[in-house]
Amino acid sequence: MKALARFTLLIGLLLTALSSQAEPLTLDQLSQQLSQHPVVRGPFVQEKHLRALPQPLTSSGTFVLAADAGLLWKLEKPLKQDYRIDANGIAKRTADGWQMQPGRDVAAQQSKLFLDVLKGNHSGLARNFELQLSGDAKAWTLTMTPTSLLLKQVFSRIDISGGELVERIELHEVQGDRTLLRMPASVAGDALSAEERSDFAH
Repeated sequence: MKALARFTLLIGLLLTALSSQAEPLTLDQLSQQLSQHPVVRGPFVQEKHLRALPQPLTSSGTFVLAADAGLLWKLEKPLKQDYRIDANGIAKRTADGWQMQPGRDVAAQQSKLFLDVLKGNHSGLARNFELQLSGDAKAWTLTMTPTSLLLKQVFSRIDISGGELVERIELHEVQGDRTLLRMPASVAGDALSAEERSDFAH
């Protein structure tokens, strides 16, 4: 009987430990978790799944997210193109330097959305989406359903998942196409490099 009692107590303690470790994450906690690092950088792979094509269109590159500056989004394959998203808007690197882009630029609009997601700006996202969060701090999923008429015409939903940092973003479009963005190797840093500071400054 003592062995059974000890076993029951052990199971109870284990379940208590597991439940305390897996407390549901709130949107405020997720925002705090994603915004605590001054700099986040890493590679990304983006797959565009089109209904008309048997294989996805794949592009890849790197990104740099600075909490106080914005987002550098650097496509490397199949073509090179750099975007910068900050408080002034969205700019594209050209031979003449950074050029501001109109809001109609699809890639630029997606980059602005990614900036809000990566920074954990749920108050900004909530202006255009209904947000549903599940999981805990180590493994969470945020499902975003558009509420604005404009976004409802483009997206049926957007799924974001990750742990300490965002690892995956999937955009489901109304007509059936979808875009999958994977960032499994992102790392947090303390400061920008000299080159990165220069890109944000100009």
